Amino acid sequence: MLLHGINLATTRLVTIEITKNPKVSTKELMNKCFLYSITFGLIACIFLFFSADFITYKLLHNKIPSYIFYIICISLPFISMSSCLNGYFTALRKNGKNAISKVFEQFVKMIATSYLISLTLLNELEYMCLALVLGEAISEIASFLFSFVLYVYQKRKYMNKNIIKTNYMKSIFEITLPVSITSYVRSGLASLKQLLIPLRLEKFGMNCNDAISTYGLINGMTMPVLMFPEVIINSFSGLLVPEFTYYYTKKDYYKISLIISKIFRITLIFSIGIIGLFLFYSSKISFFIYNNEECAVYLKILCPLLLFMYLDSIVDNILKGLNEQLGVMKCNILDLFVSIFCIYFLLPIFGIHGYIFVIFLSELLNSSISILQLYRITHFKIDFLNWIFKPFSFVVISYVLTEFIIRTSCNLPIEFILKMFVFFGFYFLFLLFFGGTNRKANKICNIII
Repeated sequence: MLLHGINLATTRLVTIEITKNPKVSTKELMNKCFLYSITFGLIACIFLFFSADFITYKLLHNKIPSYIFYIICISLPFISMSSCLNGYFTALRKNGKNAISKVFEQFVKMIATSYLISLTLLNELEYMCLALVLGEAISEIASFLFSFVLYVYQKRKYMNKNIIKTNYMKSIFEITLPVSITSYVRSGLASLKQLLIPLRLEKFGMNCNDAISTYGLINGMTMPVLMFPEVIINSFSGLLVPEFTYYYTKKDYYKISLIISKIFRITLIFSIGIIGLFLFYSSKISFFIYNNEECAVYLKILCPLLLFMYLDSIVDNILKGLNEQLGVMKCNILDLFVSIFCIYFLLPIFGIHGYIFVIFLSELLNSSISILQLYRITHFKIDFLNWIFKPFSFVVISYVLTEFIIRTSCNLPIEFILKMFVFFGFYFLFLLFFGGTNRKANKICNIII
């Protein structure tokens, strides 16, 4: 309960504190954040502990034993406190510590899970679940302890700073309470949406297996491939929260606008390049990954949405840095309500084509509202010629040149990888020589990002 938002709250409040008072220690603030994390982590732990039997018998029909949930309970306070520490390191721009902590967590999970599975000689679901969940719990506890050691070491550098007694708990609740409530509403609506899709496809005339298969083809095969390049965007999007909180606290709206323009340019150019790759090489990508071309047509149809999907992830984090996290959640909830409404009424009539329409409507609505909200606050400018029109032109020219140069038909993976490198090589060369960059914005943002 109320665990959502502690990462954001810690990031924003620590950033505000060190921006306003560079000589003041954040020890008091972090103590309050830890108190919040462990309190509600324990409440969530107790709630899940007493709900375990109900979930096991009523919802999961005794498919797994209830003690699986008892093990999950143990890890909840540690997950909450780890989230708090991640927010702290993000605020201090010490993201290397977060990365090391995550790598350590995955290493511990791999070792612990492998060892536990090796002890279970029986290939039964119960033992497999126990090994996986216990391995997960061990890795979460180990990750927190590792992060806490890094935190103690980091805190020593600020021992000589002054400590000011302030009531931070109110500020923490002002961020976490609305974020938590809207997150739970959003989670419930998202679950309802996922349950409705195969059911409404059945109303169209599909049998249960075909409905689930088609839904899985889009959501389980196509969307993960389309969203995989977003890993690059996500590598820096989380860092935008403290940066924009810093300039927002200083009320430096000029730099905020310049940085937004730089980030939009990078994201749009990157997105358009990825769109070109999926648009022209969807069949090769599908065969390269799945050894068939089943999802190629959906890759080609849905790839234009990447322009909005990738940008929406960036805009959401910028808005959180500008203290507009509630607006982000409201937008997401509105998007889910509209999607559920359209799924309920359109899928029985248009089937999978209706679902494709819902995906387009959802992404366009969500990103448009977020961008308009950001524009209302910052009045940033978009250079349509250099950020959208030229990159699209370069993508087409790069494809034509790549196909002209590489005409040999060799082993498919080698051919595809070779064409991909040549395609992006031409694309970035065109951007370098004909992209029309804004040097002033680049100079400022290269220092920041």
